[in-house]
Amino acid sequence: MSVSVPRRNHVLIVEDKPSLASVYRTHLEKDGFACQLAASQSAAISHLENSPFDAIILSLELSGPDCISLIETWTLANPAASIIVIAANASINDAVDAVRAGAWDYLVKPVSRNRLITTLTNACRSPVQQGAGVAASPSRPATPVPDTMIGSSRAMADTRRQIEAIASSSAPAFITGESGTGKELCAQAIHDFSPRANQPFIALNCGAIPHDLMESEIFGHLKGAFTGAISDREGAAAAADGGTLFLDEICEMEPSLQIKLLRFLQTGTIQPVGSPHTRKVDIRIVCATNRTPQTEVAEGRFREDLYFRLHVLPIHLKPLRERDRDVAELASCFLDTYTHEEARSFSRIDHETISTLMAYDWPGNIRELQNVIRQSVVLHDGEALETHMLPDHIVNAKARCSSPAPGQTGRLLWQIERDVIEAAISGFAGSIPKAADALGISPSTIYRKRETWAEKSA
Repeated sequence: MSVSVPRRNHVLIVEDKPSLASVYRTHLEKDGFACQLAASQSAAISHLENSPFDAIILSLELSGPDCISLIETWTLANPAASIIVIAANASINDAVDAVRAGAWDYLVKPVSRNRLITTLTNACRSPVQQGAGVAASPSRPATPVPDTMIGSSRAMADTRRQIEAIASSSAPAFITGESGTGKELCAQAIHDFSPRANQPFIALNCGAIPHDLMESEIFGHLKGAFTGAISDREGAAAAADGGTLFLDEICEMEPSLQIKLLRFLQTGTIQPVGSPHTRKVDIRIVCATNRTPQTEVAEGRFREDLYFRLHVLPIHLKPLRERDRDVAELASCFLDTYTHEEARSFSRIDHETISTLMAYDWPGNIRELQNVIRQSVVLHDGEALETHMLPDHIVNAKARCSSPAPGQTGRLLWQIERDVIEAAISGFAGSIPKAADALGISPSTIYRKRETWAEKSA
């Protein structure tokens, strides 16, 4: 009678420093991995030509200035192997670029044993290995991006393509966009399209939880750890084990907790408040903010090392005013939903109403459009949603657009908008946050608009 021997995960370690290569090999072989060492690119290529591997550990320092093209080449030539790059602190930017080029994940030296084992274990369970033996690029699930991402504009098509491209990775995703642009829906779509789709998706709003409770919300606590801790509680990170943890409004997180989050990302372990013990978890981090993260880093409110850890796979969601053709599709979807909920008779939106909706600037983005349609459905009924059923400020906005103010004729809309915003900034002594608050928009909107204006004026 034959005995079935479990298959060992085969790893190629490409590292020119013998001491480091030996440490990685020792850690991995103790956990059941089968390892081969390569001290140069040529030696690695020889191994890859002669043996199949489930994962490749690649030192960025050894790969040199051509690391991106090397990763792209190896990914195509070895579709069954997940590439994990290991970088020194000074090479984090290169590591981020490497992930975008096709690497499965990256680690920063020095690498702890737990972090190394967790990363390699997850890499060898990725869809690349599940489909090993099929001559294809690192495959993604065949299902389409969930239809919650509504819209046929180029911006929305680009977003769907980005979701498809990054969903199968375990690297952190960083979503930016104004309030109301659908950042949580985007995070949910990344999860639903990923190999973790059947595991938990846990969302946590960092701006809605008191700062003194945030650590407990993420990592959990033991009974008696602090006043009010009347029982043990599992945190969001533990609840998301195997799945995705979505940290919304990440830039609201206190600096002291940013350090603990960074440690968690480096080690893959959590430590509940009041507990002397740590626990290893396997989660993917997706985070989001309506601020400009680079500005938050530059002004000292967000740690640069944490930013580089999280800002690996960025997705920017454009505001609704830059997705005008999506307005009609979203409005029709909301009309169908609320017509059913409120037992109304609406079946369509008439052409004039569509024109009115598309003429509005939507400072509150999709969330504002959703509220407008719901309000109109609750307060009216009929076969078609008509313009007079919309809130007055929506109708009046179109009227103002149709009748330019004196001195504004013959000028482009962006020029008029620029003058209004710059005047507000000057009125608040150069303070963009105060000007944004007065105008009812986010500071990040002003920063992006200024970049656009500079390009148009060049």
